[in-house]
Amino acid sequence: MNQETKILVIDDEEVVRLSYLRALSDGSRKVELVRSGTDALQLMGEHSFDVVLLDQRMPGMDGMQVLKAIKEKWPESEVIMITGYPAIESAKEAVTLGAYDYLAKPIGPDDVVHAADGAMMHKKWMLRCDQQAQHAAVH
Repeated sequence: MNQETKILVIDDEEVVRLSYLRALSDGSRKVELVRSGTDALQLMGEHSFDVVLLDQRMPGMDGMQVLKAIKEKWPESEVIMITGYPAIESAKEAVTLGAYDYLAKPIGPDDVVHAADGAMMHKKWMLRCDQQAQHAAVH
């Protein structure tokens, strides 16, 4: 990808945050790590992120609350919900709230990279569609 993808990892488990960091760290991605939804929303108020990897179960704000807040304030950010407790109902809720994807832990490094890259491609595609629609409306 020609432009650096900015990724935010939100997970209360340090080992998970660090494993995602290792998987995603290369020249095309800038990865930041936080341990809570509150920290994530504060950081997002300071910097924009293209892709957010979001743990569903965390102390304090849970992933669904964080997802809802992100999509309300930063709808252009693609969010991937990740959970160790997958369920059809929570998957439906995540997608309804605007999640790009819903993944069950444990996920390997290749899965993390594939999901993040897929979310970024989706974001670029959506931006291109918006630009074309705006262009068509003008003409």
